[in-house]
Amino acid sequence: MTFVVIDSCIRCKYTDCVEVCPVDCFYEGENMLVINPEECIDCGVCEPECPIEAILPDTDEKADDWVEFNQKYSDEWPNITLKKDPLPEAEEMKDKQGKLESDFSSEPGEGD
Repeated sequence: MTFVVIDSCIRCKYTDCVEVCPVDCFYEGENMLVINPEECIDCGVCEPECPIEAILPDTDEKADDWVEFNQKYSDEWPNITLKKDPLPEAEEMKDKQGKLESDFSSEPGEGD
């Protein structure tokens, strides 16, 4: 089992989760994070740290399509291990639906 980041993270990018990850398996895109499923050790410490519940175990039915997505972008984006400020629009975007289709950027973030 692994944990994955879902579309709730898009245009929010809270990074509370990266600070607690013991194996540094988070990767940063321009406007979201992903978890490398091959590096995740399923410890679960990241899940309760996300203020918008954008991290799910891959056993959750809402996570079905996200393992492959997280793998793809963790191979392309830089690693992030340090907490940063969320995106300026995070509060207004946290409850928006359909962000993958309308707001997702495949561009890499800065990493640390």
